[in-house]
Amino acid sequence: MLNNKDFFQAVYQIVRLIPEGRVTTYGAIAQALGAKSSSRMVGWAMNASHRIPNFPAHRVVNRNGLLTGKMHFSQPDEMEKKLVAEGITVVQNQIQDFQLHFWHPSTELRVD
Repeated sequence: MLNNKDFFQAVYQIVRLIPEGRVTTYGAIAQALGAKSSSRMVGWAMNASHRIPNFPAHRVVNRNGLLTGKMHFSQPDEMEKKLVAEGITVVQNQIQDFQLHFWHPSTELRVD
């Protein structure tokens, strides 16, 4: 397993690849990194990411499409505003049509 610094950097590499208008989950990122049971560590990486300029942290949500990381943004509604600006509908802190917007790095990044 990677050390924390390398793991965080690997998480950040994946998050930077999430297309605009799409979202992924902590668990999907962990799975893509071969650390399926490390979704909480992905969350820690995301909490630490807010000092990175222009980083698309708003595109990472929980497995139910809930904006569980919103409290780590500078404004309580910043995460939702960024998602809405990308064409994603959010109602009561939950992405609507979650499966339509879901981007799974394990399958999307597969190289054949």
